[in-house]
Amino acid sequence: MKPVKTKRVRALLDIYGRTFCDELGIDIAAGTPSALFCWLVAALLFSARIRANAALSAAGALFAAGWTTPEAMLAAGWEARVRVLNRSGYARYDESTSRMLGETCALLIDRYGGDLGNLRAAANRNPAAERDLLKAFKGIGEVGVDLFFREVQPVWPELYPFADRRALKAAARLGLADDPAGLASLVDRADFARLVAALVRVDLDKGYETIEAAAI
Repeated sequence: MKPVKTKRVRALLDIYGRTFCDELGIDIAAGTPSALFCWLVAALLFSARIRANAALSAAGALFAAGWTTPEAMLAAGWEARVRVLNRSGYARYDESTSRMLGETCALLIDRYGGDLGNLRAAANRNPAAERDLLKAFKGIGEVGVDLFFREVQPVWPELYPFADRRALKAAARLGLADDPAGLASLVDRADFARLVAALVRVDLDKGYETIEAAAI
């Protein structure tokens, strides 16, 4: 790896290398039904055209209310979910998102017993099939699946290496790589999800100059 690439990758990991799961307190590495569900909820919230900080705040508020399983989220009811979303800065989409959360929880319970691991099994661990099945959930489209895949890949290794368009755009702008395989070659596998998250964060923060300056 060229020295400038090495320095930029290190700066990305040092400055922006916190995954969104870590920020939300989701132990995605455990791969439990609750952890997978919480990250799916976060992906749904991030999919809306709303500030990332508002989506993070809303996800954190939902989890702080104790709604970390589809059963608990569904039992809370539409009005309670709306109140929490509204108070946490998700006002523009609170009612529609509450409805989508309810429908997603109901489908997850009815079809997969509340466990996304069963969806993975139903897809035979095939990424294309996993994508199709995830898109059946209300509020999860192509962008939502990309968000979900981004941080679940350490526990669903069939997805590795995965980087969405936003991460690849940032990587290309920093002169690192323009495809997931090229990006994966820059770090140990254990750090890849952190690197992808860092690239997303640097783009959200418009922090390119910070990384370039740190890599001089």
